[in-house]
Amino acid sequence: MLKFLSYISKNLILAIPVVMLGGFLFGLALPSVWLKSLIVPLTFVMVYPMMVTLKLSKVLEGGDGKAQLLAQLINFGIIPFVAFGLGQWFFPAQPYYAMGLLLAALLPTSGMTISWTGFAGGNLGAAVKMTVLGLIIGSLATPFYVQWLMGAIVPVDMWAVFSQIVFIVFLPMIAGHFTQSNLLKKYGQKAFQSEWAPRFPPFSTLGVLGIVFVAMALKAQQLVDRPGELVNLALPLLALYGLNYLLSTLVAKIFLKRGDAIALVYGTVMRNLSIALALAMNAFGSAASDAALVITLAYIIQVQSAAWYIKLTDRLFGKKAA
Repeated sequence: MLKFLSYISKNLILAIPVVMLGGFLFGLALPSVWLKSLIVPLTFVMVYPMMVTLKLSKVLEGGDGKAQLLAQLINFGIIPFVAFGLGQWFFPAQPYYAMGLLLAALLPTSGMTISWTGFAGGNLGAAVKMTVLGLIIGSLATPFYVQWLMGAIVPVDMWAVFSQIVFIVFLPMIAGHFTQSNLLKKYGQKAFQSEWAPRFPPFSTLGVLGIVFVAMALKAQQLVDRPGELVNLALPLLALYGLNYLLSTLVAKIFLKRGDAIALVYGTVMRNLSIALALAMNAFGSAASDAALVITLAYIIQVQSAAWYIKLTDRLFGKKAA
């Protein structure tokens, strides 16, 4: 089972479109409203495993302050407003699509930030710190950004959003931290890193795919009625990721050395779509599937673009010193 899940985790480029198609066909063939009851358990399966391997202590380490500051300025001072503007431009009459675009932009960094930084030969320590800081700041800031930017357009229950953030992020973070501490105490750092830590992320992938399946099944009939919908949703997402890559690459080239530069790009372009998806499905009632569909499509663009960007890193930032 674990080997199969690990294989899927490494092949999200194929797995997510396949699951999307499966959810779409299921939604057309069978009643799908009952699938909403799976959202809460799938959310836990998705978020808790990634928290077990999160190194909260990395936040206190120094040495890459400029990269961290630039990353958070891009993540919270620029990209949310770009996403909001694109949402208003592309979806003036479909506010929950705009909400999905905003949520995708408000929760930066994920395990993918660390993985892709490592694949590209970047500064892994900086990437880990960006992941932890981005998760904490994004989780605290999201309810306020949503209320500020979207509150006049859609009904936003601040308490509902904040309570979902607590349930989706901070409770699993606390549970994950205790799990990590107990495993470290019992087996030691070396055994934890080599034997235990790799076992958790594949289960997170199972939760992601489950939520993607549910989101597609709930939207299946609407997509049949409006066959051009996916193309209309893809355009603002392509614009968001394109602008994000362009901005982050320029800032990284101007201000940072190679290792920190690569970490900055992946620490600002990779979004925590798992948490964004869980928040969309849990906090916005009957219209949640609209926001969730936008975030689901973002998975495809994010994974594909990250893989292609690796091919450009040596050309953009120079080759890694031997």
